[in-house]
Amino acid sequence: MSVNPQRSQDVYRDAGKNVLFLMLSLNRQDQTDEKAAVEETADRLQAIKRSLNVRYPDSHLRIACGISSKAWDYLFPQAPKPKELEDFTGIKGDKYDAPGTPADLFFHVRADDQSLTYEVIDEIMTFLRPVTKVVNETHGFRYFEGRAIIGFVDGTENPVDADAVEWGIIHEEDPEFENGSYAFAQKYLHQMDAWKSLSTEQ
Repeated sequence: MSVNPQRSQDVYRDAGKNVLFLMLSLNRQDQTDEKAAVEETADRLQAIKRSLNVRYPDSHLRIACGISSKAWDYLFPQAPKPKELEDFTGIKGDKYDAPGTPADLFFHVRADDQSLTYEVIDEIMTFLRPVTKVVNETHGFRYFEGRAIIGFVDGTENPVDADAVEWGIIHEEDPEFENGSYAFAQKYLHQMDAWKSLSTEQ
């Protein structure tokens, strides 16, 4: 098998006008039921996307899902595992910390219309609600032409097009998971009053 972006989740294109990030933790009460629910969700995602794209063809709907290293070990203890899959446990700095969020499942939904991001998550939770708890749900939107809330254009150094495929998709270094990818989501808390009080020079 060779790298084919059409077979991979859409993890590297435009961020979209509206986005919803959902992080869930498994109840860890019945591994069989929880595994079945996760597998059912994964099986249904493409059908959910196709159905909504037929109804709303100009929505630019994109869906990506991920699973943590610990959840992989819990749900699929005998299965091969992506070589670089690991849980981010946080970084402590002298001034700022980057805490890790302990979650098992991750969903990243983008669309031009916010109602579609809600609809996708609502359908996903039909299968996962009985076996999970919500750890974090974050809604986002495109700020002007893609600026961060503090005014700077974000992601200008990120690779695009073929370069994005090169850096964002697993290649032959891990052939069993070729066309897969790794997710590392970051969320920043800005002190807006303090930021707005700074001069341009500062």
